[in-house]
Amino acid sequence: MLFSQDIGIDLGTSNTRVFVKGKGIVIREPSVVAVDQRFSPARVVAVGSEAKNMIGRTPGSITAVRPLRDGVIANFDATAEMLRKYIRRFVSASPFSKTRVMICVPSCVTEVERKAVYDAVKSAGARYVSLIEQPMAAAIGAGLSVENPRGSMVVDIGGGTAEVAVVALGDIVTSRSVKIAGDSFDEAIINYIRKKHNLLIGERSAEDIKLQIGSAYEYEGEGAISVKGRNLVDGLPKDIEISSDEVREALKDSLTQILDAIRTTLENTPPELSADIIDSGITLTGGGALLRGLDKLIEKEMKIPVTVADNPLDCVVEGTGICLEKHH
Repeated sequence: MLFSQDIGIDLGTSNTRVFVKGKGIVIREPSVVAVDQRFSPARVVAVGSEAKNMIGRTPGSITAVRPLRDGVIANFDATAEMLRKYIRRFVSASPFSKTRVMICVPSCVTEVERKAVYDAVKSAGARYVSLIEQPMAAAIGAGLSVENPRGSMVVDIGGGTAEVAVVALGDIVTSRSVKIAGDSFDEAIINYIRKKHNLLIGERSAEDIKLQIGSAYEYEGEGAISVKGRNLVDGLPKDIEISSDEVREALKDSLTQILDAIRTTLENTPPELSADIIDSGITLTGGGALLRGLDKLIEKEMKIPVTVADNPLDCVVEGTGICLEKHH
């Protein structure tokens, strides 16, 4: 085969990761595209970190777009262009190059949404495209033995969706997907601060609060941080203190929905596999797995041991890489 290149892609709502066979993970970039509206059609001027840094500080004609919403493509052209720019970094544009791309899709996507992902990768220059369901890739990347007849449960919490799945014999036995994940956590923090303190803060501040003092369960060394925003009463800038406790209160509803999805999945699992899961526990992957105390909360509610995967952020893309290595 001439110029054959195998690429695995985790096309996430918040971040896109790219795995190239033989090189490992080569790209970890925000799923953001900056477009210049002065042209028709709008022209993509930057992707990834470069585009994210333009959010909120660009001239009027350049807007930063997040081409994915809740794990699905919301803006086809921007997604295809972003993929094209990433794939081109590693693949020659020669007509003879035989690029195989394996890309992840949420387990709940419709046929139309699957086709949109397939077409976007095709138009970005891939010769062969295969789709893999996200929780399956996450389970493989987390090192669960998915081919095994014993059941394993994975909860993958990304930016746009939380995917809960039970896998056994190389297949997803039962799964559930909820559109509650990292982005919803940020939104919940913004809404809480707006309602309780009459203060408007941006997405970036919300994310900082989540990372610094966010938690799903009480933890040692809890504190408070000062937050800057715009006072909704007089429109002037204002500082307030917000505590770990308040952030937990803000995240409560979102976390309850994730717990419900886990509960429903367990209820729909065949009894023999349920017994396996009680032994083997639940594995958390995705950026949301890094929320302090989330493992403790799930363990307490489900009465099943919970472990956070080693590199939760990379599990999905690692999973595509492992699959590519297997299927030559």
